[in-house]
Amino acid sequence: MRDAITLQTRAGHWLVALLVLGGLVFAVVGFATGDTFYLRLATEALIFGGLALSVDILLGYTGLLSLGQALYFGLGAYVSALALIAWQSFWAAIGASLAAALVCGLAGGLIANRVRGVYFALITFGMAQVLAKAVYNTRALGASDGLIGVPVLDINLGLFSVSSASPVGFFLFVLAVTVLFYVLAAYLLDTPFGRLLIALKANENRVLFIGYRTSTLRLGSYLVAAVIATLSGALYPMLRGFASPELLFFSTSGNAVITVILGGVGTLVGALYGSVLLTIVKSVVGSWTEHHLIVIGLIFMAVVVLLPKGLMGLVQPALVSVLGRGSRR
Repeated sequence: MRDAITLQTRAGHWLVALLVLGGLVFAVVGFATGDTFYLRLATEALIFGGLALSVDILLGYTGLLSLGQALYFGLGAYVSALALIAWQSFWAAIGASLAAALVCGLAGGLIANRVRGVYFALITFGMAQVLAKAVYNTRALGASDGLIGVPVLDINLGLFSVSSASPVGFFLFVLAVTVLFYVLAAYLLDTPFGRLLIALKANENRVLFIGYRTSTLRLGSYLVAAVIATLSGALYPMLRGFASPELLFFSTSGNAVITVILGGVGTLVGALYGSVLLTIVKSVVGSWTEHHLIVIGLIFMAVVVLLPKGLMGLVQPALVSVLGRGSRR
């Protein structure tokens, strides 16, 4: 059993490496052709991939369906935008977003984790709606127009800097950040804490009987997911130059859940591939018809019925088989 889990983990790492390789090739092609639109679109897909990653930590590993992760994604976008307008510093924006994630994630986790099942989903949805309406009706935050005027900035990384106005440079930076989120999440889930989260999803009573506080474990998982979602959202205004209240709406949370199911629940890497896939589908179908949501809905239903384990349900077992044969030689 342990060997099977190890092979699945290795398969996930290989798939992330393939995603990075594809991203590098895409960046070279984009640079050579002078493309801006598709590089920006791919950057957005990676940012929303971070949001999907946070959903997968809750749904795939802890068994908690959150319908309100947009709360933290939008929170990160607005806090980052405000910090960038005030200080024009990337690290100040990230620091402020991280602090907001810890405070709001702890408060939200203490509220949401008082209930289970569908009630957890509903209360996370409700919290996101409260913040969305508050932001939507606050003139100081731009109200329905959103917070505009986020400046272009140079991200100082020590040996070099990256401009948020550079399509190639910022794409590669976001790719690196997204992979970092994956690595940290994969590492955390491979620790005893992560194993307890998996056990919690399988049978909460057994975890309780062996002496662990399940409420603390759920809170820890919720907080980790909140931090990843918030920091992913913090990158959005750097890409688009504004923060919109739509980032807090249910459609953002719903798309993240769809992304995880398309990619494969409980795989982590599926969240990243699912985000890329959903972005491609939206872009292609949206160029054909304005009713693209109908097509996406039909595709989603088809995946749920025909591919209940998502894209990774097809790809990962084949890769695990190849890695297994290689390890036996």
